[in-house]
Amino acid sequence: MTKDYKPGEKAPRSGQYEIVGPRGGKTGVERTVTKGEPLPPTERSGQKYILTDPTKHGGKSGK
Repeated sequence: MTKDYKPGEKAPRSGQYEIVGPRGGKTGVERTVTKGEPLPPTERSGQKYILTDPTKHGGKSGK
């Protein structure tokens, strides 16, 4: 089960968050949010966010 997040809640991870309907239906609309920043308002009441593509942080470049 995927955790959902409410608008205004701080993002637990940086990445792409998709807006989903009240019953979990996907909208195809995504927002890029940085960890610790609040999730933006949604288009309609009752919508939430799910993390669809977390940012991958690379380690040292090996130089």
